Parts: sequence; C-alpha cells; structure tokens
Amino acid sequence: MKLGTINRAALMLAGSMAAAAAVAQTAGGSAQAGSTLNIPSNAQIIGKPVDPNVRRATAIVNGAVITGTEVEHRLALIKLDMGQQIPAEELPRLRQQILAALVDEVLQIQAAEAQEIKVETREIDTYFARVAQQAKQTPAQFAAFLRANGSSADTLRRQLHANIAWRRLQSSRIEPFVNVSEEEVNAIIGRLNASRGTQEFKVSEIFISATPETASEARANAQRIVQQLRGGASFPAYARQFSEASTAAVGGNLGWVKAEQLPEGLAAAVRQMPAGSVSDPIAIPGGFSIVLLEDDRQILTADPRDAVLSLKQMSVAVPSGAGRNVVEAKAQELVRVAQSMGGCGGAEAAAAQLGAEVVVNDQVRARDLPGPIQQLMLSLSPGQSTAAFSAGENRLSVLVLCGRDDPAPETQVNFDQVYASITEDRVNRRARRYLRDLRRDAVVDYQ
Repeated sequence: MKLGTINRAALMLAGSMAAAAAVAQTAGGSAQAGSTLNIPSNAQIIGKPVDPNVRRATAIVNGAVITGTEVEHRLALIKLDMGQQIPAEELPRLRQQILAALVDEVLQIQAAEAQEIKVETREIDTYFARVAQQAKQTPAQFAAFLRANGSSADTLRRQLHANIAWRRLQSSRIEPFVNVSEEEVNAIIGRLNASRGTQEFKVSEIFISATPETASEARANAQRIVQQLRGGASFPAYARQFSEASTAAVGGNLGWVKAEQLPEGLAAAVRQMPAGSVSDPIAIPGGFSIVLLEDDRQILTADPRDAVLSLKQMSVAVPSGAGRNVVEAKAQELVRVAQSMGGCGGAEAAAAQLGAEVVVNDQVRARDLPGPIQQLMLSLSPGQSTAAFSAGENRLSVLVLCGRDDPAPETQVNFDQVYASITEDRVNRRARRYLRDLRRDAVVDYQ
C-alpha cells in the first residue's frame, strides 16, 4: 500500500471517529441537561501532545526498541502456551524474564545480520504456518486467535525469527570451528559398549545462564521455575520461553541420551531421578540446568516397552449422570463381550451388538501408552483384552491386543549419533559464551 493511500485511509478513519464522537457528545448533552464541560474556546495545549500510536519503550537495544506492548503480548503468549493462570505475584518477575528474553532475541537477530545472515519473511511464514497447523488452524485463524487472547502474530513471528537466525548463525559461524576427533567418538562408544545393559534416559532441559556475580539470582529464578513445573506447569512451554540452550525451540527435548553424554552434574542427577520427575536446579559450567526425566531404558538391550502393538479400542457411551452401579454394570458387560468375542476378528460384530464404537491402530508403541494401561497391555497375549477404563466423559473402553512386534536388541552404537551429540554439546557451550559476550558489549537502555 502506498503512503498516500495510508494517509487517506487514516483521514477517513479520523473523520468517522470524529463524527461518532460528535454524536456521542450530543447524546450525552441531552441526557445530562445542565452539565457542560469547562473547556474555553482559546484553550492552549501545555506540553507535548500524547500520540496514541507511539508505544512507550521498555528497552532500547543497540538502537532497536522493545515496547511494553511487546512484553504484554509475549506474556499473553506464555499464558496460552502454559494453558493455565499465572499467580499475580509471579507476574512482575515473569515480565522481567520476558524483557530479558526479548533483549536476547534482538541481540541474536542483530548478530546474525552483522554476519550477513538473512532470514526471509517466507521462512518465518513457513514456521508460523507449522505452529498454526499444530493448533489445527490456518495462519489467519491462528493470528486472529492470538489477537483475541491479548497476544499477536508479530510477537510469535519475532520469536521464530530469532530462533531461525540464531540457529543459522551457530551452523555457519560456530559449528565449522568445533572439532570432534574420531578417537573421542570411539572412546565414548567403547564406554557405551562396556555399559551394555545399563540405563539411558529420555531427558528435557531448561538452561539458565549465570556468571559468578549473578549466580545467586539465577539459582533463585531456576528454583521458582522448578516450583511452577512441579505444580503442573508445562515443561516444554517453560523451556521454549526461558531456556537459553539451543533446545529451547523444541521444548528443551534432548531425546534419548546416555549418562556419559551429559555434563557430570546432570548425569549424576538423572541416575537418581524417578521417571516423570523434575530436578532441582543443577549447577553446571555457565549457569544452572533443570532436567525433566521423561523415561529410561537399558542400553543396547531390548526393552518390552519398545514393542509395537496392533490394537482395537472398543468404546461404549454411558448415560450422563449415571450412578456407580450403572457404570459398573456397563463396564462388566463390555469386558464380558470383549473376552468372549473370539479376539480382534470379532470386535466389529460384538461392537454392533453393544452399540459400541471400534477404533483400530496397528502402530502403537507400548511405551507411549499411559503407565497403568502400558502395564496391562504388556501382560496380554494376542486376542486378549484389558479391563474397562474411562475414556473421556461418559465413555468406557477396552483395548484388545491384535498383535505385537517385539523390538530387536541393538547390536552396536551408532557412530554418527555419538558424533552429533558431542558436537551439539560443544556448539551449545560456545553459543552461550557468544551470547554472553553480546550482552556484555550491547548498549541497552532500560526505560
């Protein structure tokens, strides 16, 4: 749109607003006869008029402005991401963290641009569309959804821009200078082979950087995050917003790792943690890490939970408001039919008699099932069914095991995976040092 078109549109909008205001004022005068405003005809403006289109800056980073509006939009985005209310007493601290994150994003984008690394608008559009798709919306619908919830598409796009730029900067300016020798990889492979049958861990992380001067504050901040996580907050959401590791973009997910691949402090922690738990802040070089241990398994050994199951789920509706006796009777009937229908082949006919629904999935990993259901399934033989369980509001289900493909044990450690893991760890360390240097050299004016 040309500048002249924008100006004309603005004038038309201003005229419409003025006309509406005049109508409102006239209506107000007739409703409140005798109440007049004391505004002299020769009123003089004192001081600089407030421009409602200018948003007050919260920080200026090497000349780039971060506004209070952007902080509030990011706060709203975090609320959406976390899917829960944030205690009022936490909001001031959270706003400070958001501002610090926005400052880092500006520095990351500026550093990439200084190295002539450009992120095209179409690339950001692509990532934005992926996020929208995850929310089962079109980009336009998702943008409208963000606006309706006090955020904006711009704040998410800015975050995506920074993530892409920073990752690209690491790939072009850091990774080429990280050297991992074949001897180092083979040494780790040797240790892994020697530890066959011991555990490996599915881990996610949140990293909070610190210097000796800021260590106390950073630890306290990390401890507050731990309390929120243990209270039910989403680990991936907190990782995306607050972690300073490169894994932030994927919710902190490190995937399956061996203890030997983790920094010493993290390795010691995950060996002691039960699956599903969140660690206390762990001091590591450069700051503190918070670890979520999602699962564990044995190294180079077949794990029954890695079996791929072929399942049929048979579900029946329960009348709304039904009493306990009715629900239990319905569950017993469902189990009786499932156990007598002759296995998976009779599921559809049995479901028709019950008025039940059948859903088929032949690519379910036992590990991905909820804990209690997982244990039930691993104890079944093909053709057998589980006990009845609740499957949402007013629904009961049973699962019928149609078949199981047990996992084959790994026979060797993958050289490329070990190489990539060592490389990523070293790139992360250098990237954190790089960002620390950018902060140190930046001119940041907090308003």
